[in-house]
Amino acid sequence: MGKGKRALTAYKSTDFIEQVRDADGLVILDQKQQQQHPFKAAPPTSSSLLLLSETASEKEQQTAGLAKGEKKGQQTAVSEIPAGVLSSSLSPPPSSTASANNTGAAAAAAAASPPVAGESTSAGKNDDSTASSSELEAVPSFILVTTYLSYLMLIVFAHLRDFFGKLVSPENYVQLREQNGYAPMVSDFESLWTRRLYGRIRDCFNRPITGVAGGHVTLLERVSHDFNRSFEFTGRVRETLNLASYNYLGFAQSHGPCADKVEQAIRANGLTHGSPRAEAGRTRQLVETEEMVARFVGAEAALIVSMGYATNALNIPALVSKGCLILSDELNHSSLVSGARLSGATIRVFEHNNPRSLERELRRSISQGQPRTHRPWKKILVVVEGLYSMEGETCCLPEIVELRRRYGFYLFVDEAHSIGALGKRGRGVCDYFGVDPREVDVLMGTFTKSFGAAGGYIAGSRALIDYMRLHSHSAVYAEAMSVPVLAQVSSSMRMIMGEDREHALEGQQRLDQLAINTRYFARRLREMGFMTMGDAGSPVIPLLLFSPAKIPAFSRECLRRNIAVVVVSYPATPIITGRVRFCVSASHTREDLDYALEQVSEIGDLLMLKFHKNAVMAAATAESSVSGAVAGAVASVGGGIQQPMKLE
Repeated sequence: MGKGKRALTAYKSTDFIEQVRDADGLVILDQKQQQQHPFKAAPPTSSSLLLLSETASEKEQQTAGLAKGEKKGQQTAVSEIPAGVLSSSLSPPPSSTASANNTGAAAAAAAASPPVAGESTSAGKNDDSTASSSELEAVPSFILVTTYLSYLMLIVFAHLRDFFGKLVSPENYVQLREQNGYAPMVSDFESLWTRRLYGRIRDCFNRPITGVAGGHVTLLERVSHDFNRSFEFTGRVRETLNLASYNYLGFAQSHGPCADKVEQAIRANGLTHGSPRAEAGRTRQLVETEEMVARFVGAEAALIVSMGYATNALNIPALVSKGCLILSDELNHSSLVSGARLSGATIRVFEHNNPRSLERELRRSISQGQPRTHRPWKKILVVVEGLYSMEGETCCLPEIVELRRRYGFYLFVDEAHSIGALGKRGRGVCDYFGVDPREVDVLMGTFTKSFGAAGGYIAGSRALIDYMRLHSHSAVYAEAMSVPVLAQVSSSMRMIMGEDREHALEGQQRLDQLAINTRYFARRLREMGFMTMGDAGSPVIPLLLFSPAKIPAFSRECLRRNIAVVVVSYPATPIITGRVRFCVSASHTREDLDYALEQVSEIGDLLMLKFHKNAVMAAATAESSVSGAVAGAVASVGGGIQQPMKLE
């Protein structure tokens, strides 16, 4: 079959096919489905996700057969099975239409599509996910106390070193004293964290790389001979498994269809126009890409910005100003905070991902009005993120949209991490929750995470985007997006949408692979006893480390095993919740994930990070005992049935 004919018969990314999957997320196909399923015609160069698992199919059939036991057998086994577990033990396997509320062997489709809009957030969260509040409440008091004591000891010794250092070698502290009548840029207390704590583990951050940060990345080895004040390159490189980069769909590649389109664009249009779009930077390629972005997110129009951070920092001041109110989630990204501060609007913060706290702030702000004058606010803008990268949690979008209908505020959703990674079609958090994108006034996203490019976009109504083109500093003063980046964005987005005739299947395959990898990796970490955060289906999986000594130790042990990870501590996170973030990608194979899980398990045993190990073992023991009781009950029932006599 030719490429064109195959593309005509193939399913596009908008035609999502829900399938029954096993516990690892692999599709279970019977013989009839194997013959009819459209993904069977995938080109041999594509890594088909519909992996056949005969073992999984046999287990599914055995489970179904066990569940179809006669009533008599079930009644006989009641007295032999602990109370409260019979119904769950004999329940049939999940159907192909299972929603994201189902537990256990959930489909990748369920990982990408929670209940419809209007349901509560608790219903929208998958039971596989770990609630950060309940998890932290379950942390042993010994862990919390030792974490606080560790930070206390570090700070005390840091102050002692500063005290004696100023007496012994004052020349090392010149920058912290007043000079020629000028005050120091920062005081010694303000810089204490950077000098005495961050400096000791500086080798764990900002590691230089070479090449493309894909599923694997090449690190440049470096050493320090002055306690991390400076580094020297050794001239050696190290190939590592990349669990640190935001490459969700695996489009960060130096070869393949996207790289070919980028090369063709450079040969045809050069590299850049070196001008803002308001002057000579507005090209046909830019206009067509903006129209494609608008169609992709379900908005009327879109504005592309050449820098992701500036997409928030320079566009929020064009939306609100003095006399307006910004209600911001307390864990919003620093680009959102910068944009809010630059706008001159009044800023108030509500509790993270808490619609009730947001409603309280709305009622209080609307009733009291502006400070001093009590005049009504010119605008009220609520700013949230679709997926919080530090926590791996999705926002409560259905509840926030319901509040928007009730109170009439403007809603700004930052989809930097959710666009391309969440939803059946990869359209972000609106697709994930089934919310109409027109219910969100301003949709923001970046191309650095799921599209392997750079920059970002603002999408909304046509009137809004026309206004932004004239008043946003990113459109008037900033340089327009370069030619190769635009080509990367358009080619990858066209592939996700299924509009690339030569690769009509690959976009949906990447979405499926990402959903499978994230669910599998998070589930295996929890089964090992680690304490993780975030919602099911999130490509960012934080694992809590707590102790400040374990943060650099975990990073260095991973590097020793050729695994690149990102560790995070205070002030980026609360002081007791230092963590490591695993960024899972569609480019990771099952062998990659299994190797990482094996090494992380060894590191967890070494650093004593498996805080839930005993609970997991107890649950496994209980499950095995229940399975044995059910099997014995069914066997006893089968043995008691009288067999018909054969006639010779």
